[in-house]
Parts: sequence; C-alpha cells; structure tokens
Amino acid sequence: MLALNPVLRDYSLRHRNISRIFEKHFNRIVHLFKDLSIDTESLTSSKKILLGSYFTMEYSIESAAFFNPSVVEHPDQSETGPGEKRVILSFRATGEGHISSIVFRTGVLDANNNLTIEPVGKMLEEAEHIRRHVYDKESFKTKLDEMKDFHGIIPSGLVLDKLNDKFTYGELYHCIEEAKKSLHLASDKEILFSQIIWLASSHYELDFSLDTNISERVIFPVSANERNGIEDARFVKFEDDKKEVSYFATYTAYDGTTILPKMIETRDFYHFKVIPLHGEIAQNKGMALFPRKLNGKYVMLCRLDGFNNYIAFSDNISIWREAQLLQKPRFPWEFIQIGNCGSPIETDEGWLVITHGVGPMREYVLGASLFDLEDPTIEIGRLKSPLIMPNAEEREGYVPNVVYSCGSIIQNNDLIIPYAMSDYASTYATVNLGDLLTELKNSNR
Repeated sequence: MLALNPVLRDYSLRHRNISRIFEKHFNRIVHLFKDLSIDTESLTSSKKILLGSYFTMEYSIESAAFFNPSVVEHPDQSETGPGEKRVILSFRATGEGHISSIVFRTGVLDANNNLTIEPVGKMLEEAEHIRRHVYDKESFKTKLDEMKDFHGIIPSGLVLDKLNDKFTYGELYHCIEEAKKSLHLASDKEILFSQIIWLASSHYELDFSLDTNISERVIFPVSANERNGIEDARFVKFEDDKKEVSYFATYTAYDGTTILPKMIETRDFYHFKVIPLHGEIAQNKGMALFPRKLNGKYVMLCRLDGFNNYIAFSDNISIWREAQLLQKPRFPWEFIQIGNCGSPIETDEGWLVITHGVGPMREYVLGASLFDLEDPTIEIGRLKSPLIMPNAEEREGYVPNVVYSCGSIIQNNDLIIPYAMSDYASTYATVNLGDLLTELKNSNR
C-alpha cells in the first residue's frame, strides 16, 4: 500500500473511481502472468490495482483542437423559461497524435438566442460498458463483397462457412485464428483476413454511467477502423413514422489508411449504438441524414467524388446504393469543392442546407441553399456570396483560413450556426431566418 497510496491520492480527484480503471487495465494483462508462471489469484487486490496503474496513462483529448460542432435540441427541456431551449452540442476533440473523439456540451439558448454553456464536468471518461454486435452472415458477406473493389478477393468462405447464421465478433476472431494455423497464407491473404476483422470490429454499443454529466462522456475510438480517429459527427434529431424521436449522427472512421462512414444512434445520450454504413455510395466523407423520411424513404446528402453534392434515397437507413448529383460548384468561392455542413433543416419554404465551399488558397467558407420540401432534388435557390467566411482572428489556427460546421438549428426565428475556427476552437453565429429564406428564394432571379 505504501506505493499505491500516493497514486490514489494524486489521481482520485482527477478520475471517477480510479481504482476500478487500474483494475480493468490489470485484467487486460493477466495473460502475461501465465507466461511468467505467476499465480494471479495469490495477488492481493491492492497489488493488482498497483500493477494496473503501471499500464495506465492519461490522455488529453482536447489538447490540440476543439472543432467541427453540431447542435440538436436536448431531449430534456425541463426547467427552461419562455423562449428558451436547451441544446446539446457535439464537437470533434483532437489530442496527442491527432486522434479525434466525440465530446459533448450542453447549453441554453435564451429568448434572444444568447447561448449559455452549462458547467463542464472535470472527470472525462469512456463508456462504462462496451458490447460487441451479433452479426448476420448474409449481410456480413454482402458488405465484404462491396469491399472487393478496394481490397481484392476476400477469402471469406474459409471462415464464414464455419460460422452459424448468427455469430459474434469473438466467434469470428476464433475462426480466423484457427484458419491461420491450418493454412499457409501469402501476405496478401493475411491482409484480407485482417480486413474481415476490421469490418467486424466496426459494430458496437456503448453505455455510460447515469452519474456522468454529458460533458464527461467521451466517444473515443473503440474499433480497429477508428484507431486514428472519429471525425466530424453530424448529429440530427430524427422523427420516425410513429413520431418517435431518435438522434442519429453520421461520422467518418479513420484507421490511418482507410475511411469508413459510420452511424451513431441514441435516444438519451447515455446509450449509443454504432454501425457501419453499407452500400456503393457509403465510401466517402460528409454523409448527412435528413430529419425524417420522404415518401417512405430515408434521405441522405453525401459526397461521392470530393467535389460535388449528391443526394441518396434508401429503404434501409444503413444501406445506401444509389445517389444522384445535387449541386456542382458554381461560384469562385466554391470552385474546388462544395459539400454539406450538416443535416438539412425543414422550414416552411423548403429544406435549408448549410454548405461549405472551398475556393482560392483552399479557404473554407459557409454558404446556404434551399431545396423543395416534397422533392429535395430541386434546388430553389443558392446564395451567391458566402454566408460566413473567416475573419482576421478566425483565419489563424491548426488549419488556417477555415470555417466549418456539422449541424445547425432553428430557434426563435433565427438560424443558429455553431462553427469551427481554423480547426482549433469553435464559436457560433445567428442569422435571421426570414431574411435568409427571402434571399435564397430571390437568388435565382
């Protein structure tokens, strides 16, 4: 205890239940003691906790950047006054090694749309429970087939044929390890087996403790395909056919080489379900879900080629196979690229889409477009000039000359746009909704 006491004293105020964290990390290295012929059952609880502390380190998740925000209405609107709305903001937080995670803040917009951020908790923590997915063999094979263009012919039959119609990540991993022992695989086949594991690890569920403040909950990379970061979550409040509300977020998983579009689903911001997005068009960044179905189909904005805006329709929220061109760059400030800055917002005049445009010197600015409510493939209008562009102070940062957003909200007849300043910090702007819609409707005249 002499060695353990100062560790607990120094870190118990910085972390909730630090001894439990040490114990969890000890359990991750139990297998090493077998190789050393050490009986772990003979170790006291204090020794296990102390050993776990040697395999623990702090990580400052927001030390490099705090950017690319989105905003949605909070599911809890209790104790708000007239004209007020409690909101949840998500951010991309980046720390050492440029590893990104998702963090949250809550705030209240008052009757004049002044935003007050509620007190931030000091004890950041990962999910209390992480559960792996149970896979359907046929749908898993389909996703592997979609990956062939990128990864060659995957020897899935060597593994999947030995599995039941429903299988877990652990069962799949065991089959692959057994196959490796019985087969002499060339290096390319080793890589392809790794791709099967890469895909399987992308499904999981997270549960956070009820005694955490939302600002303390961190969605940190869990699966292998996220090990270099979780990028640009676009949260949206979604209402289904039964008028039930869920919150979805599309984001980009990055493993250092390959990206994979993924989706988060939650109802309460305590429990999160994470799945990959399937289909031929789910291969690029910047997917943004509409807040409701249209004509019985889910609708998604997406970017297939890195230059233009596309729109896609699907019967299944996780499968996206076809898309059509929606917008091309038209003005000098968006000649390099046009894309969405979050999910479309429904107004009486049409679907309002905040866009980003990339122009000279790769300067990122925000624009706006309006699309028909019944047929969002029809563009009603587009701003001829940027809505927001970086000012002198906002130009300086980790990536200079950039303003960027991942989702906005309407409150008290204003459009509230949270946005990042040159990839280092975030702020927000308010725009009169009526004036903006009038300008958009008149823009094509």
